[in-house]
Amino acid sequence: MRKKQQPQISEDKILEASWELLGEEGIEKFSMRRLADRLGIQAPSLYWYFKGKQDLYQRLANQVSKIILEEFDSEGDWKEQLTVLAVTVRSVLSRYPCSTQLMMMTLPHEPDIIRYTNRMLLCVESTPLEQEQKIQVVTTLANYVYYFVLDGYQHERNVAAILKEQKSLPGEEMNRLLDSMSEAEAGLFRSMFRNGLFKLMGTDRAFEFGLKLILLGIEQVIKEQEK
Repeated sequence: MRKKQQPQISEDKILEASWELLGEEGIEKFSMRRLADRLGIQAPSLYWYFKGKQDLYQRLANQVSKIILEEFDSEGDWKEQLTVLAVTVRSVLSRYPCSTQLMMMTLPHEPDIIRYTNRMLLCVESTPLEQEQKIQVVTTLANYVYYFVLDGYQHERNVAAILKEQKSLPGEEMNRLLDSMSEAEAGLFRSMFRNGLFKLMGTDRAFEFGLKLILLGIEQVIKEQEK
């Protein structure tokens, strides 16, 4: 009887399968056992490449950081650099499922994550801000982009879950709820909702406006320090 040949795996194949699994089931259901099943191997085989799930997450976040660095290209002033960086980060995170959660769940203990963080700091190195303020600037910008992408991802999942559980559309249910509330309780919210303003959430326009607010805030701090 011919012995069954074991599938050939590598770190790259494991990472590729991980992204596929994250895209299909989300990070909540992700496990080393599910990953091993997808690869057609026994779960212990994965530990030749990764110490555990957190180590795998670190490597995935490192991969995302490397792609951001490869796609980020700006030699303008600090505002232009931060703008292009934010747009690049959002673009990359939007293409890799659950990458935002991975970036938020991991530590800067991988080479490309360190390079990515260092590149963010270089964007504001020319400003007169204190070192502590520079760190706060890049942290605030990164958190803004992360939560913007994460909010859009979670909103899509919430809508899909609602549609699966009930026959009516989310908007119809919301209108019934708003009709049951008084003007004082929900007047402004009801007006904005029915004028379609909440549909702007998650759009390029909304992203650009939020980014503008952050940049204006940084600029104001710099002006105050130069007085």
